[in-house]
Amino acid sequence: MKFAASGMNVSIHLDPDAANAAATDCLANWLAHSSARNVMVAGGNTPLELYRRVAERGLKLSQLSVFALDEYVGVPLEEPRNCASLLRRCVADAWGIPRAQLFSVSSLERDALPSVREHERRIASAGGLDVIVLGLGENGHLGFNEPGSAENSVGRVLQLEPSSVEANRRWFGGDYAPSKGATVGLKTILAARHVLIMAYGERKTSAVKAMVEGVPDPQCPASFLQRHSDTSVFLDEAAASKLKRSDTRK
Repeated sequence: MKFAASGMNVSIHLDPDAANAAATDCLANWLAHSSARNVMVAGGNTPLELYRRVAERGLKLSQLSVFALDEYVGVPLEEPRNCASLLRRCVADAWGIPRAQLFSVSSLERDALPSVREHERRIASAGGLDVIVLGLGENGHLGFNEPGSAENSVGRVLQLEPSSVEANRRWFGGDYAPSKGATVGLKTILAARHVLIMAYGERKTSAVKAMVEGVPDPQCPASFLQRHSDTSVFLDEAAASKLKRSDTRK
């Protein structure tokens, strides 16, 4: 099922596999466009299959500059599951992009804030983002912009909510449970020309409903995407189950 909701292009699919196939078509089309230069990508589990499928397409993407969305704070630089390491393997290397064109944020607490501020300065100097790939937090966050984040917020380090800390614990298999995150601000995210966001599974149902059908509000930072001019939302049936229009799938 596909429908437009508050300016968003929402597509609902039987399962994550079908949703990832559709998301891959969308992202590959954007990346292959001659005007695409600056791409921001999220870490974490949700987008990994998307990145793998894009790599399988064998697109010529060496012209891209790739920017990390955020980073766990307090995790070693060499940890393979932090955002910088993950995106180096699964995006830069997998897509044939020189590592010098991958820009990330430091996970060291002493460096995280100046690093994310410099990250946003670099993005602005490059002309802004052409494409951004996002996952949706269980509490409606984008990157580590937790509930309460302003629509014009800038890059910063935040104390994370318990649900985000628990999600971090699961991601790191209990080895780490970062309680702080460094993230680009909503101002940078919402200025991207094309936005792709994915949400799969029952844990995301409340956040999906607030994002798609709620009033834009800082308590669900993702709801500000309703005001964006080109946002494509990819959901599986489980994540979309609370939406009013999710009962007429095809």
